Amino acid sequence: MKKLGLIFTSLAFVILSAGCANHEDTGTLVGAGTGALIGNQFGRGGGRVAATVAGAVVGGFVGNRIGASMDEEDRRRAADAQYAAFENGNRAEWRSPNGHYGYIEPRPVYYYNDMQCREFSQTAYVDGKPATMTGRACRGPDGRWHEV
Repeated sequence: MKKLGLIFTSLAFVILSAGCANHEDTGTLVGAGTGALIGNQFGRGGGRVAATVAGAVVGGFVGNRIGASMDEEDRRRAADAQYAAFENGNRAEWRSPNGHYGYIEPRPVYYYNDMQCREFSQTAYVDGKPATMTGRACRGPDGRWHEV
């Protein structure tokens, strides 16, 4: 029954995102869907539902903020810099041809539930205006970094 609910929710996100008219809506939906899936991986037992919902809320908020001001090229370059920063622990910068730019500053590694994690701050300059967010990412069982 839980798997059916997860499948239904995922399908709803796909259908709704197909009709989105702007980056903000798309960012919210993609962020919420991704956050829900990541949260579901980290929850245990009865806490899995809570982790899924929390992941959806946080992912939706972050996706909305980023999607409102950044285009696809900005997000790709920021993601590449974020991955590099998480891997080597050093500040990583990105710049798009449209003039948007930013940087990611990772904090030291720590362990949570046997997973390697880092807190980070990310600042993006869009049309000369800075927007900063903070977050946490952990290396999942697949070896990739996921924001949590």
